[in-house]
Amino acid sequence: MSRRHLLPLLFCLSLPLAAHGEEPATDPGAGPTPSATPAPASDDLAQLQQRLDESEKQRTDLAAQLQGAESAVVGRLRQENQRLKLQLRELQAQQPPRLLSDEQTWFATGGAVALVAFVLGALSRGRRRRRREWIN
Repeated sequence: MSRRHLLPLLFCLSLPLAAHGEEPATDPGAGPTPSATPAPASDDLAQLQQRLDESEKQRTDLAAQLQGAESAVVGRLRQENQRLKLQLRELQAQQPPRLLSDEQTWFATGGAVALVAFVLGALSRGRRRRRREWIN
């Protein structure tokens, strides 16, 4: 490597060292500073506990309301379902029975088509009779 490239490389490598060197020094013997009044911490803890209790009570109340609303909706849907099933049974009972099944209908349709084709073929031949020479 040439000397020209060595100087910027050295500068880039020394930047992290300079950044670490400028960190403020802390006194290892000092430790954490004790709070001047421990009573406010216990007051805060009591307030937080009270808020937690209120939140839990509110959550149980809301859960009970939600369950009541869900049960009302489920009951209403069950009644609607029973009403619709009954209505379906009544309509099915009023409907006249089918004369033919689907297979029988298609079979009759095919027979009708064959009969119409036979009749049209016979009518298209006409009344004149040709001699059939292939027989003689």
